[in-house]
Amino acid sequence: MRRIYPAERVEVDLATAYAYPDREWLRINMVASLDGAAWSKGVSEGLSGPADRRLFQVLRGLADVILVGAATVRSEGYGPVEARDSWAELRAGRPPTPPIAVVTRRIDLDLGGKFFAATGAQARPIVITCAAAPPDRREAAAAISDVIVAGDDRVEPDQALRALRERGLNHVLCEGGPRLGGGLAAAGLIDEVCLTVSPLLIGGGAARVLNGPVGRTPLRLAQILEEDGFLFTRYAREEP
Repeated sequence: MRRIYPAERVEVDLATAYAYPDREWLRINMVASLDGAAWSKGVSEGLSGPADRRLFQVLRGLADVILVGAATVRSEGYGPVEARDSWAELRAGRPPTPPIAVVTRRIDLDLGGKFFAATGAQARPIVITCAAAPPDRREAAAAISDVIVAGDDRVEPDQALRALRERGLNHVLCEGGPRLGGGLAAAGLIDEVCLTVSPLLIGGGAARVLNGPVGRTPLRLAQILEEDGFLFTRYAREEP
């Protein structure tokens, strides 16, 4: 993988190129086709490639917590994060794996499925829901995960982030999907967008990378990497 902006370099250390700033930070990582589709045949994997999957793992290793929507957990078959030998230095002083926090209004998840099957060094999952969630589902989820109530009738993004940061999880990696990302963007909470542009044309009715209320967040171009025709862009807020 080579950097083509801001200065061309043949080799790039991804952990250094994507290091978090020394403050609270919400990064969203998404992949899209050239015509803006966020998935192919219902999943993002069809848009990815070896370099994108390599970057995906580095971003996970750098994060304190992974934030994801319930629809993405179901469609992409999420399970606990597996520890990787390459993360030893990235996660020095932190648990071997980051927890995954799933945002779900109704807790309409398979509570007996692999997402909740953390073992050994794998981090216990976090369920972020609201007070309107069915009490029996909240009680069942609390037995196998850490439950955060962030809002009354729906999950409020700012309350969810505040609760994560109160737990010391300051560097947040959001992996989508489009509706969760759209809500975070509309609330003005996204600090950085890592967007992989896949060299494919998809067409059809796939969602955009962000799908939600109208919002406006000015960002600056921080970096562009390239490998095998894939572009790996990073846009960020201006740091104070």
